[in-house]
Amino acid sequence: MSHNEVVLKRGRKGARRPAADALVFAFLSAADAVEARLEAALSPTGLSLAKLAVLHFLADAKEALPLSDLAARQHCVRSNITQLVDRLEKDGLVRRRPDPEDRRSVLAELTPAGQQAHAKGVRALAEAQRAIVKALKAGETASLQNALSALTS
Repeated sequence: MSHNEVVLKRGRKGARRPAADALVFAFLSAADAVEARLEAALSPTGLSLAKLAVLHFLADAKEALPLSDLAARQHCVRSNITQLVDRLEKDGLVRRRPDPEDRRSVLAELTPAGQQAHAKGVRALAEAQRAIVKALKAGETASLQNALSALTS
């Protein structure tokens, strides 16, 4: 008997709530589906969620940032941010420059093309987010927000 069959069989025995594992996997599946929709919405802009996040950090800072700061903000290791900045630099969206205050450090800054890409990505992401939320009824939106708040508190 498969895992799903076991979960479904347990759920039929009069339980009022789904089995914990079924609920958690449904949550993870929904999160994956939402992430896939957001990635698909960004795809025509040439950006990914990770690339847009880096552009967003740089746009919000309004100044060049050390790669170590970007890694901390992105919650990743320095080698990951280096690869991401490599791709953004290759796309002409970010440029590296030496840090005048610390010659061991490298700064990343948005290029004018990066500013345009950021704006375009933010618009595409906002549109996709609105479409996702629009699929929910008003009561479902409030219930989901309450459930997510309970899970993160």
